[in-house]
Amino acid sequence: MQIQGHFELKFEAVREEFSALFDGTQQRGAAVCVQVGGETVVDLWAGVADTAGEQVWQSDTIVNLFSCTKTFAAVAALQLVEEGKLELDAPVAKVWPEFAQNGKAGITLRQLLSHQAGLPAIRNDLPPEALYDWQIMTNALAAEAPWWMPGDGHGYAAITYGWLIGELLRRVDGREPGESVVARTATPLGLDFHLGLDDSEFHRVGYLTRVKNDFGDAAAQRLFKATLSEPRSLSARAFNNPPSVLNSSNKPEWRRMAQLAANGHGNARALAGFYSGLLQGRLLDPAMLAEMTREHCHGEDRTLLASTRFALGCWLDQPEVTNATFGMGPGAFGHPGAGGCVGFADPQREVSFGFVTNTLGPYVLMDPRAQKLARTVLQCLG
Repeated sequence: MQIQGHFELKFEAVREEFSALFDGTQQRGAAVCVQVGGETVVDLWAGVADTAGEQVWQSDTIVNLFSCTKTFAAVAALQLVEEGKLELDAPVAKVWPEFAQNGKAGITLRQLLSHQAGLPAIRNDLPPEALYDWQIMTNALAAEAPWWMPGDGHGYAAITYGWLIGELLRRVDGREPGESVVARTATPLGLDFHLGLDDSEFHRVGYLTRVKNDFGDAAAQRLFKATLSEPRSLSARAFNNPPSVLNSSNKPEWRRMAQLAANGHGNARALAGFYSGLLQGRLLDPAMLAEMTREHCHGEDRTLLASTRFALGCWLDQPEVTNATFGMGPGAFGHPGAGGCVGFADPQREVSFGFVTNTLGPYVLMDPRAQKLARTVLQCLG
């Protein structure tokens, strides 16, 4: 496999590990970027971007980043907190009065960002086309009752997070949610990151396919079994209602919409650059970054049925859990995306890391491909 890009010689082992991803595997395309102290030390890409194997992965190829998007949205919301337009511990209903229905009058932005609000899913069946109708989805969430007492435990809001946070941005920032997030995060840093992709950019998007005959680890199999065997369960509803959630990621209408939980488009360079911007204080004041990356909950996740550790809009490392560590330092924070993309920072080493792929793996928490690359970076750093 021909590897494109550049790397500092100190990080040659990262190039070798990246190349090994393509050896005798189903890996079609990927990119990795590592920055240390804001300087790029690794920026590599390889493979193909399409299903026919005719379109080479380019320097500017972008992909659906899935849940890596969530931290971009969280930072936009926290900037609004810094500006006094939102409050972490005030009721969401203060900004969104309709949200107070069905026992949600006391739910706060802090609870939404840390997945403690009890709103990871919608009980009533929604039609597939509801996925693309902002009003239908926000109305449904405003009417929904929490699945548990808010603040009493946590459960990952895989897709609902996007409408919950996005509606707050829409109401207080004076612009559409996707526009708000991009203007507040990507534009100041010059990142190739999009929320609501323009048709003119479609030719750059890597087509997504799933790895075949690989069912992942025990956590992935447990969640898959639960969603199949208990279709009305919280976990099943979180991923299958609307039913179009899991099979829309290559569709033009998905790319065009702005779903703040799951459909940011970008590359490894954008992810690494975003986390470098956070470490350098270019997006949030130090005190707010400290609050964002402080542990808010840790333990069994009611949605993912595995151990998760959340801060505000990001995941915190679980070094003792093999499939829940970023693979670098215990102080790392960031966010994985479905299928294998991941972006994170290790403040102790001033490292920011981005990995993207169009070959979706089956894992629920961290993907072993990115973990191997991160561990190799750590070894190179000594």
